[in-house]
Amino acid sequence: MQHKTIGFIGGGRITRIFLEGWRRANALPASIVVSDCHGETLGRLKAKFPGIETAPASSAAAQDIVFVAVHPPVLAEVVTGIKTSLKPNALVVSLAPKFTLAKLTELLAGFARLARMIPNAPSVVNFGFNPVAFAPTLTPADKTELTAMLSPLGECPEVAEEKLEAYAVLTAMGPTYLWFQLQALREVATGFGLSEAEATPALKRMVCGAARTLFESGLTPAEVMDLVPVKPLADMEAQVTEMYRTRLPGIHQKIKP
Repeated sequence: MQHKTIGFIGGGRITRIFLEGWRRANALPASIVVSDCHGETLGRLKAKFPGIETAPASSAAAQDIVFVAVHPPVLAEVVTGIKTSLKPNALVVSLAPKFTLAKLTELLAGFARLARMIPNAPSVVNFGFNPVAFAPTLTPADKTELTAMLSPLGECPEVAEEKLEAYAVLTAMGPTYLWFQLQALREVATGFGLSEAEATPALKRMVCGAARTLFESGLTPAEVMDLVPVKPLADMEAQVTEMYRTRLPGIHQKIKP
């Protein structure tokens, strides 16, 4: 999709993830315009990706495909501010939870060529899970075009819009539940005498294998968890499980429309 111009409203984490993922896959779009209210953010992004253009929001919004990459608290103000800059045939993709397609159309004074996506940080290494919901006004060609553009970042399944916030808790926030534990485990392993070069591939394979065992072995979850007899953190499992069951529903309620 090199012929399509791309705009990003917001130059923070998600925009960096997209750009890095595309670059790793040798699929960086040829024309990218990024806007952000913080000049230093744009400066850092430009230093890392010299080929992009940094410009005001009105210019970023005047591209063929426009990604709105801002947090929900400022999304309404930002979207309202770009509505007069959009091309009639542009495709606008919101990357935030909480604001429905119907609400976005209202904020954009009736503009309805929209999609919503929940981005996932592993897209930076081309292994993301980025569910998307399309407005009914989009054609099959529109959907194919956007999906092809996003495919270098990882999987991009079409899902029902009302499930996007659940995916936000599961896949967008999900790595944060694990990363600090995996890093602690890597540090402990190097403390035992393993080098980084030894510990890192072993930990990576263990994590991937553990996930596949849980989901692909055909065993019940209880049977899987019984495969290893020694459980050094067994006395903490109930506490951690309870944290998942009490904290995550609250987050889900907070980000629902």
